Amino acid sequence: MMPQQGTRAGDGMPPRHAAQVRRQGHEQGDDQTTAGKLGFLEWFHYQDYEHVEHTLAALRELNVTRLRTGISWADYHRTHGADWTRWLVQRLGEATELLPCFLYTPPSRGIQPKTSSPPRNPDEYGEWIALMIDELGDNFDWVELWNEPNNLVEWDWILDDGWQIFARMIDTAAAYAHRKGKRVALGGMSPIDPAWLALMADEGALRHVDSVGIHGFPGVWEADWMGWQNSIDQVQAVLDDHDLSTDIWITETGYSTWRHDEMTQIDALLATLHAPVGRVYWYSVFDLKPGLPSKNGFHNDERDYSFGVLTHDGRPKLLQRLWSQGGQAAVQDLAKLQDYASIHVVDENKHPIVVSGGAGFIGTNLAHRLLTQGERVLVYDSLARPGVERNARWLRKLHGHQVEIQIKDVRDRYALKAAVRNAKRVYQLAGQTAVTTSVVHPLADFEVNSRGTLELLERLRRRQYMPPLVYTSTNKVYGELAGVTPREGDSAYYLDPDDPAAGGVDEHFPLDFHSPYGCSKGAAEQYVLDYARVYKMPNTVFRMSCIYGPHQFGTEDQGWVAHFLISTLLHRPITIYGNGKQVRDVLYIDDLVAALLAAGANPDRVAGEAFNIGGGPTRAISLLEFLDLIADIHGEHPVVSYDEWRPGDQRYYVSDVDKFRQAVGWAPATDVKTGVRELYRWLRTWIPAGNAAAQSNGNGHGNLSSTRQIHPVPQATGKGEAG
Repeated sequence: MMPQQGTRAGDGMPPRHAAQVRRQGHEQGDDQTTAGKLGFLEWFHYQDYEHVEHTLAALRELNVTRLRTGISWADYHRTHGADWTRWLVQRLGEATELLPCFLYTPPSRGIQPKTSSPPRNPDEYGEWIALMIDELGDNFDWVELWNEPNNLVEWDWILDDGWQIFARMIDTAAAYAHRKGKRVALGGMSPIDPAWLALMADEGALRHVDSVGIHGFPGVWEADWMGWQNSIDQVQAVLDDHDLSTDIWITETGYSTWRHDEMTQIDALLATLHAPVGRVYWYSVFDLKPGLPSKNGFHNDERDYSFGVLTHDGRPKLLQRLWSQGGQAAVQDLAKLQDYASIHVVDENKHPIVVSGGAGFIGTNLAHRLLTQGERVLVYDSLARPGVERNARWLRKLHGHQVEIQIKDVRDRYALKAAVRNAKRVYQLAGQTAVTTSVVHPLADFEVNSRGTLELLERLRRRQYMPPLVYTSTNKVYGELAGVTPREGDSAYYLDPDDPAAGGVDEHFPLDFHSPYGCSKGAAEQYVLDYARVYKMPNTVFRMSCIYGPHQFGTEDQGWVAHFLISTLLHRPITIYGNGKQVRDVLYIDDLVAALLAAGANPDRVAGEAFNIGGGPTRAISLLEFLDLIADIHGEHPVVSYDEWRPGDQRYYVSDVDKFRQAVGWAPATDVKTGVRELYRWLRTWIPAGNAAAQSNGNGHGNLSSTRQIHPVPQATGKGEAG
């Protein structure tokens, strides 16, 4: 049986008391209760079957079953529109708990020929609702009538004086729905307008309504936002005044990440889930495709294109990744790490060392060393790389609030400005780190690596005191190493004594960018060096080779040393590209951290210079030799297969680190066998705690092998290059 008009199932109490109980019940609820109210809103364009299937797959990954979407009356009357509508409702209904929002007037039936027009005969809308319930009602329990009726874009109220047509249309349609056993939600107000809702109640439009929807986009379009409780109280007051115990739902809300502030999207969702309402529909699953118009027109407002928890081409944002891994608990756990106050209120007496990308492999080790020396450290990281949040938690657990954590992106110039305002030293480790990813997403690669670094330089340049900056670049800027001719030995390539790189590649080798990644990193480092020359900034560049050590979880694209060890520990096959005789010099993380500290502490000796940083000739090893080392440490050889060489793969790269040694007296101290044993021991303790993260976290890349388990995402994070 349907509950009678003005009540909700299980209520049987006066409306004011029901509202009070709802608020108290929410305040006492646990996280699982608040997560259970979550659904998603996704709009589907006419006959976009692929978008529907991708959305359902994403909802399964998120373990969310509720979905709200628009069912267009106008589309239903297009050629083949009825077939599309039936397929859409049936497909969504079989896979989700569907809330269909029936909206949009067929232009041929409107007072004016547009979808926002009131229909000439308002009863036709109710008749169509009845038809939809008769044909498709097995796929839903609720119907939502229209969307944002007080928004001129959705309902042209200029053509409907006093909303008389709308009130009649809704009352008729809601009555049809109730008679056919469906519950009714009134399309959400935007903006929230108590006077408009009171008018609808006075006109009798709420007689058959079981839930009133509200919309709100705090931090995006709500300039004078006073919180969900205030908005809900305004709506509840109208319902109380009319003796209605109608429920209240948030049927559309969200946060646009157009400024790359994905942590704020998380904050907005958590705040919404704690609102005292029965349901929350979050907009949206996917970003709007850039080739499509929004309601505001074609790219008239860029915010319209970034509301998704996934990008338009399916790359996960921070919210999606964490929620799919651990639900609301994982999201809330991360939110506790963020130090919010410092973005807005800066203590002028605090002079931290800022480590951009500080939750990545290199950044974590550097921050830890600085913190153990008594320094205050601000870790600035977008946490874009899966798993690096574990590093951030480790730093917080070990060092408490001596470490300040800002989950922000290097492309967010205002957050960046606040973070470095009082920095006494800056390490720029943030970046997109994979050559392969740069080929797939070259624009995103450029935005993070080049533009993000330039934003940082601009923020530092405008300070009265310009702190020392160390930027970590890559040996990829040398490209194919023209003139270097490796010769093939039994287990490794080698160079003749008269080869120009026989003692290692030094800084006199010409720059030669051979991938989007090489271009973006090369452009960034040249900006760093030129700002040192033009603006007299104490900037230094490290062109790094293969770095390895604890807190590194390598993949086929990044961190091949750790990747080989992880694959061995997880009993997964390793694919070698080429013959396995390619040679790299490897540097243990403790030695790199020592180099970073030396550069930061001696800006007068290193400013304006680029240095090759790696293990050098004494720490060079081929892949075949490394496999033998693994067998010695692990007790058995990993399973290996071979594939074709990949374009741009270098047969031989070894750094000449003499220039930096002469500048500050630095030299590597950890031999390869000792360092690899340390990493092996560390991985054995961390892998059981999170195998998934162990396959995808970590920064440090080398395109040498594969177990084909991850597609990296080009966003700003901590990094450590490996050639």
